[in-house]
Amino acid sequence: MFSVLSCGRLVARAVLGGLSQTDSRDYSLVTASCGFGKDARKGILKKGMCYGDDACFIARHRTADVLGVADGVGGWRDYGVDPSQFSETLMRTCERLVKEGRFVPTSPVGILTSSYCELLQNKVPLLGSSTACLVVLDRTSHRLHTANLGDSGFLVVRAGEVVHRSDEQQHYFNTPFQLSIAPPEAEGAVLSDSPDAADSSSFDVQLGDIILTATDGLFDNMPDYMILQELKKLKNANYESIQQTARSIAEQAHDLAYDPNYMSPFAQFACDYGLNVRGGKPDDITVLLSIVAEYTD
Repeated sequence: MFSVLSCGRLVARAVLGGLSQTDSRDYSLVTASCGFGKDARKGILKKGMCYGDDACFIARHRTADVLGVADGVGGWRDYGVDPSQFSETLMRTCERLVKEGRFVPTSPVGILTSSYCELLQNKVPLLGSSTACLVVLDRTSHRLHTANLGDSGFLVVRAGEVVHRSDEQQHYFNTPFQLSIAPPEAEGAVLSDSPDAADSSSFDVQLGDIILTATDGLFDNMPDYMILQELKKLKNANYESIQQTARSIAEQAHDLAYDPNYMSPFAQFACDYGLNVRGGKPDDITVLLSIVAEYTD
């Protein structure tokens, strides 16, 4: 009798203890953006949150916060096509789908697929290509769900260390996976990947975690250790502090991109392919910097 009763009490304590330790608060992302086009003045933001051929969005829904970045493929400019229109429309469509609640927080690939399908169904084809990276924070489960297609990406930093990061997807050197819409006569000759090819991941996050989502203009010019040095300046979840740090990161990447003597991550990658390359990589740069915080309506 004693052993059964004692066991019952221990089980009750364990269950109640576990429940008491569960964080029932909803989480959210406090996010700031910064970036600039390769040929534009620093900090100039085009309509639709675009920096050069890059585009991004920040959307809130009662169930989740959703972020996205996209990098329009500049090669289309040689054919008279503005590369920024594809990336901007892709991100703007993702943002609308989120705000309308037409998404499932656990499936950022679903958001990307729906957006891409809308572009394919346009009566007037929107030609172009783009990489894409989406990040979704489920408020109640405290899980981050991600989808990355190409060489944009994200980092999750906790206690000064990178605890999660996206995997870059390349067909071959400097040719990332990409969503594309080509004219009928060029179909099959233009690289085009399915949204389902995106690298997906899901994991728990904690209050205070830092999430950096960016296009390759950042990662090609700043290695992780430089990014982490800048993130040390971020002391709280105050929006102004996040904005200041996002700007500091984007500006440093921009400065390094035009340093001919700097051995950038892009140059090191090129050397791995047997190419004699040195210096930064001039490119459009988009940075979304977020902190996981308690949700306030």
